[in-house]
Amino acid sequence: MAQSMRGLNPPKTLKPNLQLHNHRLPPTHFFTHPKPISRNFPSISLSVMAVRNQHQPPLSLDTLVNSSRREELSDAIRASLPNCLSETNLQLTVPGLKSKTRGKVRDIYDSGDYLVLVTTDRQSAFDRILASIPFKGQVLNETSLWWFDKTRHITPNAVVLTPDENVTIAKKCSVFPVEFVVRGFVTGSTETSLWTVYNKGVRYYCGNALSEGLVKNQKLPQNILTPTTKAADHDVPVTPDEIIKSGLMSRDDYEEASRKALSLFEYGQRVAQEHGLILVDTKYEFGKGRDGSILLIDEIHTPDSSRYWIAHSYEERFQNGLEPENVDKEFLRLWFKDHCDPYKDKVLPDAPEELVCELAWRYIFLYETITKSEFKMPSTEEPIHDRISRKVAEALSLLK
Repeated sequence: MAQSMRGLNPPKTLKPNLQLHNHRLPPTHFFTHPKPISRNFPSISLSVMAVRNQHQPPLSLDTLVNSSRREELSDAIRASLPNCLSETNLQLTVPGLKSKTRGKVRDIYDSGDYLVLVTTDRQSAFDRILASIPFKGQVLNETSLWWFDKTRHITPNAVVLTPDENVTIAKKCSVFPVEFVVRGFVTGSTETSLWTVYNKGVRYYCGNALSEGLVKNQKLPQNILTPTTKAADHDVPVTPDEIIKSGLMSRDDYEEASRKALSLFEYGQRVAQEHGLILVDTKYEFGKGRDGSILLIDEIHTPDSSRYWIAHSYEERFQNGLEPENVDKEFLRLWFKDHCDPYKDKVLPDAPEELVCELAWRYIFLYETITKSEFKMPSTEEPIHDRISRKVAEALSLLK
């Protein structure tokens, strides 16, 4: 998220099927507040393959590769390659938007009382934009909506409403300049990933003591928090003491946000396991609302912010020294690492079309697997930028 907006930022969540009908918006408090659910979530055992309905086969890589649903969507994905939402300029088309900040994936607009977050199709890794992925923005926005709705018993969030598939309107809050990265496994390929630093000999990372003898893709004895902060355009690992001593967060705020992050991750792991997946690692962002409450913002458990593996095959592949079957963007990261230096090269090669289409399918596959609902293709009758402009303008006029 761009530094200039660090003081004012939100997330995205609302009732997944909210629509604007006849210019009437439901009240912003339409979310009912369920009774608190115990946060003592059961630990996830990988000795038992994914919990599943006895009438359903276990989720497997074959399901991902040879799915009839994939064939059903392949033409739409390929046809959408020239029409990805790579950039928006709502400040030119929507009255009342005061400024635009361009993040890696989201375009953020200040409307005075609220922030408007547009999730684009931009694909980010290595602190770079690698490509644009068809339907990615919609998948991220709607996946977050689903998870935000499911996690209100753990923490409140800042979402006001979502007038469009790619858009969330949120309360303004003071954003903590810390990303709460939670990890359950020793894995990864980026410079700040746990396996990369562990393989280089690091045994104390972000305040966590790591034992000797760990191997790649091994499950950690317990989930750990490895916070990062921003320096220029890079994620910088940091310890809790450094966060507090440098004044990035107070001790009380850090401890509360840390508890929320670990509880969110444990819950996410449980839900993912029930759906045949392993939530390997993820990141959360938090902000402080005007009433002093700590709110979950940005995105949650999306294919962009999280790593997912297929649970059914994990143990056998790990025991045989094979990479887990993954359903995330790691394959695209690895392609760039094999074909360039994504950290140093000024110009990156174009991502192959087949990999872009594959990633689009994986994003949709994860959405449908987690939410157990069918991804709805957006209408092509109206250009996407026109559609977003119209719906955002309508929503903001009704929020006045």
